[in-house]
Amino acid sequence: MSSFLLRRAPRTLPLSARTFSTAPARSSFAKMTIIGRLADTPELQATSTGQEILRYAVGTNSGPRDNQKTSWFRVTSFLPEGPHRDFIASLDKGTLVYVEGDASMSSYQDAEGKTRTSLNLVQQKLEVLSPKKPQQ
Repeated sequence: MSSFLLRRAPRTLPLSARTFSTAPARSSFAKMTIIGRLADTPELQATSTGQEILRYAVGTNSGPRDNQKTSWFRVTSFLPEGPHRDFIASLDKGTLVYVEGDASMSSYQDAEGKTRTSLNLVQQKLEVLSPKKPQQ
């Protein structure tokens, strides 16, 4: 092989190399994309440290029209104060949204003492696809 081709040959990087990001490598993560309707107007809540976060739920439907099942996803947004957070907080119940974020599972006891499981997302991206669904 000529020395020109050897110089041009791509080098393989070790698995730990992440040339596309300056963030530290994580061993594993779960990312999820949801398209659904807001369950209610997003709520601004204060944490124990005084930081304000935005919480909302998104519902998705699956199955045939006469036997649809709704799945609910809890979403938390850590956006700083500003116009983007204000815009999301002003969205109406029923708005069709695209949400992308990091996913995690949690378990809790409901009011009847049953153990329930919840899928939670930390919002990385949100886009409004359609305003509130018109009343039929």
